[in-house]
Parts: sequence; structure tokens; C-alpha cells
Amino acid sequence: MNPNIVMNGRFLSRRVTGVERCTSEVLNCIGDRLRVVRPAFNLRGASGHAWEQLILPWQIHNDETLWSPTNTGPLAVRNQALTIHDLSPLEHSEWFVKSFHTFYRLLLPFLIHRVKTILVPAKFIRRKILARFSIPEDRVILAPNGVNLLMFHPVDPAPAKNYYSLPDKYILFVGSLQPRKNLNTLIRAWQLIQSDFSDVTLMIAGSTEPSFQPISWPDHTEQTQFLGYVPDYLLPPLYAGALMFVQPSYDEGFGLTVLEAMACGTPVVASSAGALPETIDDAGILIDPSDCQGLSDALAQCLSDRGLRESLRQRGLERANHFTWQNTAEIIWAALAGGK
Repeated sequence: MNPNIVMNGRFLSRRVTGVERCTSEVLNCIGDRLRVVRPAFNLRGASGHAWEQLILPWQIHNDETLWSPTNTGPLAVRNQALTIHDLSPLEHSEWFVKSFHTFYRLLLPFLIHRVKTILVPAKFIRRKILARFSIPEDRVILAPNGVNLLMFHPVDPAPAKNYYSLPDKYILFVGSLQPRKNLNTLIRAWQLIQSDFSDVTLMIAGSTEPSFQPISWPDHTEQTQFLGYVPDYLLPPLYAGALMFVQPSYDEGFGLTVLEAMACGTPVVASSAGALPETIDDAGILIDPSDCQGLSDALAQCLSDRGLRESLRQRGLERANHFTWQNTAEIIWAALAGGK
């Protein structure tokens, strides 16, 4: 263990979604090299922020470097590396409840200027930070996310199909139910063609989170099912059993779910917004997230063309092999240890 590197473990008290998965995977790779400091109790919301700002700094020694891996960190600690997964609270306040986006709009600009190092998962986010804040380029380090190929790979879909009583044919979305994910456009696009594919169901996996504004769903959602939050052990068979995975987001800081889907051998149709093109490259079909007809056409094309799905499957599997958590962890570790 390097006694001079400390990890902000506040995320360990939260349910696993994308940011928490990214951080946990990196911790699995380098956890034996650093010290983790976490709250004594599971703290969320304002109590979690209070612990991070008021309690955590007193547990960091002057000769230690703190890594805060989930978008926030204590202002009192200057010798700190901060991972920023995206800037959506600063850019799209309409997607979040007022208390959440107000806090981030106050905290994040100060924190970005105070910390020594900023880690980002995509070139897209790096460019945004450098354009928005007057900071040296060498302070913003690219550390692309990875995928755990021992967990996410082509598997028998039976466990998920049996648990959820899934139909034989389904399209899949996985993610938190928030305005950024553009699910209304997805459902409307599906409504345009669902009568042509009467044996196919759109499955939406995910749950709401208190920091996001609620979604107003379309009145009619035939051939659409909501699975709620899916536990980790059912995610790989859920991905693997889908005819395709669709991610229509208005913005993404990386696109972890599309990488997981590709690793499971599932063809991907995704938005061309945010960092998704950077993550997917040519391994999926990219569409304008505001183009409902374009998304509908892409879904219909993929459902109708088995050869296209097989081509996307092979390209996705190959693309996923380029991303490993060990590589991510080593980049992060070099930034942490090199900052001493």
C-alpha cells in the first residue's frame, strides 16, 4: 500500500449505478495500493455532502493525496485528484431538481480550480472542461472507462428471462430514468413501428433517482415493459438476450451501458450526442437524439436485418476488447502517484 494515497469512499454508501460501478471497478484493481476513507454510516444527499466537506478533510494528512472519484470532493483539500464524469448539472439545470443543480453549480467551478488534477473518461469531457474553465491542459487527464469482461460477455440469457418472465424477442434500454436519457423519444419511435413487430417488446430497465426531475411518460406504452432496478448478477443475461440495445441520450460523459451491451454481444443503436460516438466508434448505429423518425428507422432496420445485427454484434465484441478497467486504473494510479 502507498500510505500517501487516499480514496474518498463516500460512493460506497450508494446504490450501484454507472458512476459507482466505474469507481468500484477501479478500486478492485488498485485497492491494495491506497487507503479508503468512508462515512461510518450510509449517508446520502445533504448529509453525504456535509460529511465530504466537513469531516473528510480532517482525515487527510498534509502529505497525502486524496482521490475523489465521483464528481464532488472537499474544497478544503487542495492536494486532490477529482474525477468528473460529465458536466450536465452545469449545462442542463432543467434535468435536475433545484437543490441538486444549485449545489453543483456553486461547488464544481471552485473545486475544479482548487484541485491539482482532474480525471475524465472521454476526450469529449476534457474538451468541455478546458473550454469552460481557465486551467492548464496538463491538469486534465484522460482515463477512459473500461468493462469487466469476466462479468460482461455473451452468456445464457435464461436467468434474466426466467426471473423477469421476458419475451423471446426484446429491445433493451438500461439506465436511470431521467430526462437526459431521452426515453420519451425512444417510446415514440417504438410506437411508430411496433405494429410491424408485434412479437417484440421494448424493455426499459432502471429506476428513478431523487436528484433528477421526473419524466412525463407518453399516454400509451403498448409492447413496453418497465423492469425497475436490475441487480448486477442479472445484467449480463439481460443484455445477452436482447435483439439490440438502444441508448438515445441527449448527452453522455462516456456511455458505460453501451460498452457493457457490446461486450455481451448485443447490437447497439445509440445517440450521436456527447461521448457516445467516441466510445462506440464504428461498432454501432448512431442517430440524432432529436430525430424520432431517424431512431424509428434505425430500430426497424436492425430488427429486420439479421445480417446487420450479426455484423454489429461482431464489431461490438471487438470494440469492447479495447477497454479494460486495469488500463483505466493504471492511468489513474499514475496520475495519483505522480502528483506526489
